[in-house]
Amino acid sequence: MSGNLYRGQAGLPFSSSLRVYEPLEAFPPEQQRQLVAESSRAGSRAAVENAELQASLGRITRSGGDPFPTGRTDLVRMTRVPTGRHAAPGKDDDDAGRVLYCPSQLVIRAGLAANALMDGVHSPLADLLIPVSQRDKHQMRIDRINAREDAKRVHTRASTWGIPFSWFSLFAESDRKDVVEAEGRILTVRVWTPLTEALERARFSVAHLALAAPDLDMLDDLTQLTEWLELFHVQSMVELDYGAVADKVYPDDSPMDVRLGIECLAEGDMTGAAAAYRRLASRWIPIRQLARAS
Repeated sequence: MSGNLYRGQAGLPFSSSLRVYEPLEAFPPEQQRQLVAESSRAGSRAAVENAELQASLGRITRSGGDPFPTGRTDLVRMTRVPTGRHAAPGKDDDDAGRVLYCPSQLVIRAGLAANALMDGVHSPLADLLIPVSQRDKHQMRIDRINAREDAKRVHTRASTWGIPFSWFSLFAESDRKDVVEAEGRILTVRVWTPLTEALERARFSVAHLALAAPDLDMLDDLTQLTEWLELFHVQSMVELDYGAVADKVYPDDSPMDVRLGIECLAEGDMTGAAAAYRRLASRWIPIRQLARAS
């Protein structure tokens, strides 16, 4: 592996991820064997991040006009958690506890991203960005994966130029945080919580927003998040990976501000809700404006 792009992503869009890590028994037998094999080859978490970034840049620049991953290999992230109800992830070299897996599923996710892009642009421009022939070719890859795997859960959600406020509702100030630093800057911050805790918080937020602010876009986002989390094994862990944007916003009180904002709405305290939103906006709107900067 040449270079360490993970340590220096200057000039690339900020990208954040919400991931679910499941125990091995949550996957079909054939996929279990693949996960164990891939994770044993993957090495450290930093190596996985670097390999994924290098692969994505390679797809953009390769000849032939096909920007999609081929699916010949799939990167796997893994973590270990101590056994216990409120288990939190350990370090990569932790020998104790239970191993949880998060497959990258790049073929499936690239197809979903392409569909979203196609829905948002006019047809001639869409064909220029991703030719129909390449989209059809990639759909064949997706069909092959769907034909051989029983589980269709997509384990990763990604966001560029900022983190959706709905994601913060899954986490609390007391959750485990891993701050990854190098050369005087923060590479990323990862926040972890058990799936059961994330679901409880999401359902709490949905219930309160449905009564206090049923027209809020965040309610739809949270409803979709809840339905997504319900697909996974009860002993899973949820990870919010800030990515490089962490260097701009950390320490970050967004989970607390989202929680306080929802609680204020539920209590009819519009002043408190507005104050919470102002804090969020002052933190994240400048990040989102970078997407339109020249």
